[in-house]
Amino acid sequence: MRKESKIKNLGDLRLEIARLNTLAKEQESYLSDQYRLLSEKVAAPVRFVKSLATWVPGAGIAKGLFEKHKDEDWLSRGLRIGLPVVLNRFFLRKAGFLKRALVTLLSQQAAGALNKDTVAGVISKVADFIRPAAKRRKRPRHNDYGIPPDSETY
Repeated sequence: MRKESKIKNLGDLRLEIARLNTLAKEQESYLSDQYRLLSEKVAAPVRFVKSLATWVPGAGIAKGLFEKHKDEDWLSRGLRIGLPVVLNRFFLRKAGFLKRALVTLLSQQAAGALNKDTVAGVISKVADFIRPAAKRRKRPRHNDYGIPPDSETY
């Protein structure tokens, strides 16, 4: 079964191209409108939580923990959050609220100073300190003379 084409001459071809272009533009505008509506529906809960967070006192401090500071990488963010938890959980179990808050603030400042470049620098210095000791050991050298060039083994 072959479908007959509506295009019989050059004028019909131009009309079909114009019709397909307008159809494509209509479909693109419809899809862009649907995408915009969907993104607004998805963003609505986030806007609601943000509006609630403005009413909660102290939410700005928690928000400041998770927002990206300049010159901060994944290690700094992890230490900024994890270091106070580890210190308060294991080392300051019976400490009071003020001591814990002070240690939390100080550990966050210390974690902000650390980034992956400084940690990598410290690791490379330790590795350079250890490596010369490994270079001092003399390994027995194996001399392979092979077959001498003037040998009679053909």
